[in-house]
Amino acid sequence: MLKKNKIHFPSYKEVKTAKNLLKNIIYETPLHINNLLSEKYKAKVYLKREDLQIIRSYKIRGAYNKIKNLTHQELKNGIVCASAGNHAQGVAYSCQLLKLSGKIYMPSTTPKQKVERVKMFGKQYVKINLIGDTFDAVSYEAIKDCKKNKKIFIHPFDDIKIIEGQATVGLEILKQYKHKIDYIFIPIGGGGLASGVGSHFQQFSPNTKIIGVEPEGAPSMSYSLKKGKVIELKKIDRFIDGASVKKVGKLNFDICNKVLHDIQIVPEGKVCTTILDLYNLEAIVAEPAGALSISALDFYSKKIKGKTIVCILSGGNNDITRTEEIRERSLLYEEKKHYFIVKFPQRAGSLKEFVNNILGTKDDITYFEYYKKTSKEEGPAIIGIELSDKKELSGLLARMKKYKVHFQYINKNTDLFRVLI
Repeated sequence: MLKKNKIHFPSYKEVKTAKNLLKNIIYETPLHINNLLSEKYKAKVYLKREDLQIIRSYKIRGAYNKIKNLTHQELKNGIVCASAGNHAQGVAYSCQLLKLSGKIYMPSTTPKQKVERVKMFGKQYVKINLIGDTFDAVSYEAIKDCKKNKKIFIHPFDDIKIIEGQATVGLEILKQYKHKIDYIFIPIGGGGLASGVGSHFQQFSPNTKIIGVEPEGAPSMSYSLKKGKVIELKKIDRFIDGASVKKVGKLNFDICNKVLHDIQIVPEGKVCTTILDLYNLEAIVAEPAGALSISALDFYSKKIKGKTIVCILSGGNNDITRTEEIRERSLLYEEKKHYFIVKFPQRAGSLKEFVNNILGTKDDITYFEYYKKTSKEEGPAIIGIELSDKKELSGLLARMKKYKVHFQYINKNTDLFRVLI
């Protein structure tokens, strides 16, 4: 159980006011039972489909609520935000609806699909600046712009009005499902959604266990909670771009510290497997951050058996150009893709012998890069082999040893793997 301190929650009146502000702006997204997940985990698993929101993310809720609460005087010089994508879309769409001037700072690493959607939603009302590699870097530039030009910064998570807007997701869930909810799984990036929905659930569904879910490569909230204060991570994996921040919000930390029952850390590869399963089996397009909550269910499979579960599918802004990387990460996580440095004898037929003697009937070479240096006896090659089942690896290794193949397995050699693959 995480340590709990006293902190002010967004009140029901404040969340209800936010919902009323949003009623003609957003969709009340469905809460659907998912039969495949329910059968898999022997539980009632419901998905809150924020991927079906007008900007394919819950972020419009907080962004619009914040901007709509600003005065005319505060808005006269325009607004600024920093975002990896979804908050930017929410701010851009709000600018279009309210006919406000906005400047949006985005990391240069933001998927092109998200940049184009920001342009689409903002139309002539927003200007986009692509700068830096992380949210934290662009946030610094955006705040500097605000101070210099007396503009209002719309923070993606560390703001009470943002939190109140995100809390409307929880308000809807409890309206849509009148019975007991045993667990709710909420993705965490900066903590806006978790603090908003979590605070509402603690007040109005106190027996529900609130589980935050973070990517393994950016566990900023869980690390901070362990340390008892907000800690900035030195390095993060930016793959799950919608939930990868080095530093969570102070307000979000304080609320999450009080309301979360636990935080589950999920490897990026597991999230990739979930994305592929949702698409292939359900025709649901989920972005990496959107699939986080569902990915956590495997780690809770024993606890949630026979229970009623809600997972917030927080976004569906996935870039199709990332599909191959998603598949690769999934295969590596599922231990179905393996890389080797193989030293082939420099004679005709050596590769053919490798294929005939080493590969199983369902194995496939999906990567091959040959490096012929100065040696006349050996020629090293990097080979990627995809297996039909991870259990086949032991047989593959046994055959390589039997036929005296000179090889080095590099999947678990992190430094070498990053350099070569």
